[in-house]
Amino acid sequence: MASIIKVEHLSYVYNQGMPGEVTALEDVSFEVEEGDFVGIIGATGSGKSTLIGHMNGLNRPTSGKIIIDGRDVWEDPAKIRDFRFLTGLVFQYPEYQLFEETCYKDIAFGPKNMGLDDKEVDRRVREAAKFVGLEDKLLQRSPFELSGGQKRRVAVAGVMAMEPRILVLDEPAAGLDPEGRDSILSAIKAFHKKTGTTVLLVSHSMEDIARYADKVLVMAKKRVAMYDTVENVFARAQELLALGLSVPQVTKIFLKLREMGIDVPADVYTVPYAVKKILEAKARRDAGESLTLPRSEEKGGGAQ
Repeated sequence: MASIIKVEHLSYVYNQGMPGEVTALEDVSFEVEEGDFVGIIGATGSGKSTLIGHMNGLNRPTSGKIIIDGRDVWEDPAKIRDFRFLTGLVFQYPEYQLFEETCYKDIAFGPKNMGLDDKEVDRRVREAAKFVGLEDKLLQRSPFELSGGQKRRVAVAGVMAMEPRILVLDEPAAGLDPEGRDSILSAIKAFHKKTGTTVLLVSHSMEDIARYADKVLVMAKKRVAMYDTVENVFARAQELLALGLSVPQVTKIFLKLREMGIDVPADVYTVPYAVKKILEAKARRDAGESLTLPRSEEKGGGAQ
């Protein structure tokens, strides 16, 4: 499948040439295939938010290129607006950007700016509201009367209604309770599955990345440290921990079991997969097989 995003030797410097200049990204390169769901993780200051700000032209590279759908975003600055319809960006705490009288008008704002007719705008508003679990009766209410979680849904629906080919989200579940977080992220995953939209999700929650993403991009020290499938990245849990990152709790448990010399895999990152592997280990034990790791693989050696 063709790449919809190509990042080529991207570097970005804040306040370049001034006494307070800061390098936020340094020689970053990777590709995202159309339809991928990529989780982006990294410690504070690793460059995650700066990186995604390049995807629709909010940030302009100091050097290197961002190529979206085969076109260099900054080849013709006069056409930068095109990329803002192609790539939908949801900021952290997006509800702070709500401003219209009703939820309907807020969700409709983007599609109307695309020059769509009223019938198409209405279809998109109602479909996006349905994706995020927003009831029709709420569409005519002011967004400022809603709960924090409902406001978040309105804000995300406003970007979904533009039907971007790429949906980029910066901590979309930040500050929500567990139920609200699951609701928002499940809606994003459902949107991804139904539409085939490419999704980039920045999150500090390793459990969320493990549950929803297909690939993981790990940022460290302003560069790409890892970029692979979820399974392969979390199999390198010891390296992630060395970078100051967390890993899913279930991964930590299996790493501890390996340190104890028990023959379990290192790439466990979800509870259902953990249950499967425990049942397989039990079956091996019942069959009389040894569950002890070879001495060379103890102390997490197999997790590298």
